[in-house]
Amino acid sequence: MEATTPVKTRLLSLDALRGFDMFWIIGGDAFFRSLAEVTNWGWARGWAAQLEHAEWAGFHFYDLIFPLFMFISGVAIPLSLLAKAETAADKRPIYLKLIKRALLLVFLGFVYNHLTDLQFATQRYASVLGQIGLAYLFAALIMLNVRSLGGRLAALTGILAGYAAVQLLVPVPGIGAGVLTPEGSINGWIDRLLLPGRLYDKIFDPEGILCILSATSVTLMGGLAGLVLKSQKLAAYRKTIILAAAGMGLSITGYVLGGFYPMIKKAWTATFDIYAAGLSFILLALFFLVIDVWKLQKWSFAFRVIGLNSITIYLGTRMIDFDYTSKFWFGGLARLAGTSGVLVLEAGAIVVEWLVLYFLYRKNVFLRV
Repeated sequence: MEATTPVKTRLLSLDALRGFDMFWIIGGDAFFRSLAEVTNWGWARGWAAQLEHAEWAGFHFYDLIFPLFMFISGVAIPLSLLAKAETAADKRPIYLKLIKRALLLVFLGFVYNHLTDLQFATQRYASVLGQIGLAYLFAALIMLNVRSLGGRLAALTGILAGYAAVQLLVPVPGIGAGVLTPEGSINGWIDRLLLPGRLYDKIFDPEGILCILSATSVTLMGGLAGLVLKSQKLAAYRKTIILAAAGMGLSITGYVLGGFYPMIKKAWTATFDIYAAGLSFILLALFFLVIDVWKLQKWSFAFRVIGLNSITIYLGTRMIDFDYTSKFWFGGLARLAGTSGVLVLEAGAIVVEWLVLYFLYRKNVFLRV
């Protein structure tokens, strides 16, 4: 999931954007939800509502977190993988590494979903990490083997159009075609038919089989954004304009099409993919402009520390009780703060997590997959 370009060409904006994305996963969401409850400020309540997933159809900011991460992983494909492939006489080690990476992420997804409980009948086998690994594998294979921009755009269009056709036209036994509900979607039917163990939402899984194939499009769109950033022919401001224009075009397209083909994150509808990728393009353009073009970089350091060890902190928050550590160090302050004590504890957990990542950063220790 990490960009591995040489230091002299590393995009600080990409690390910062990844860290910004992860911030909301590791505690930023909980802090702002609690802020709304404690203060009842109007803007805080509005933002807290955005930090919850849409129940089904619709789009909240929180629905962008996962596709943005997948988009960022795709941006790294031209910056690292394609750069290595261009100079490699034998590409077999590259393909082998891709497969190993995907399988490792699938396995880490099992671990995240409590593989250590050894309850295989109720184990959840679909996972966020598994989807990231497999979608990256598929997107990277397309980028490696389809060399022309037109061919890559055709592959992207084929994935989106093919997925839409499956969701809208292929009938679910006993229900029919195009029934985009938790019970009626073809995603859920295939998950119930083919996935072993437990499904996240009992009758379907938001990281299920069809969702993985659909999400490949988001990673592939990230790869296309990476081609823009990698280009030696484009000036920095022109890159920013291209990224922003692509983002606006995609987000408008996804929103308009969503009027009759709903944006559903839990089913990864094609309109959701297009809209989320559009917003990801815009955020990438903004971070690139401010950090790598204007060189306003100091403010982004805290996010970069998180972004450089994103897998570490994602797994760490699952395996380590940072809330307990926060209570140990900041419990007294929380008690003195009264009703605002929950904010002290949640901010404290984020601080503890960040300090762990900063220690790893200073020691040059990065978990890369």
